[in-house]
Amino acid sequence: METYIDVYLSSDGVKSSEILKKLVDMGLKPSLGEHDFIYDWKGIVSINEEIELIDKIQEKLKGTGVILKFKTNR
Repeated sequence: METYIDVYLSSDGVKSSEILKKLVDMGLKPSLGEHDFIYDWKGIVSINEEIELIDKIQEKLKGTGVILKFKTNR
């Protein structure tokens, strides 16, 4: 499974380079193309595990002005 993350930045928020560092530190891979980042689960996970990851990402980016969109494919 893979979770795709799209990041929408605010001109009033933190720099994109800071967002990149925070997400890469969490194990997300930057991507060129349709989505900004990819998280490879290396197997099938439950919805609860996916929600836990999303919660961690939201907490890590809290206060940055970023809007996130998530999509997971099995």
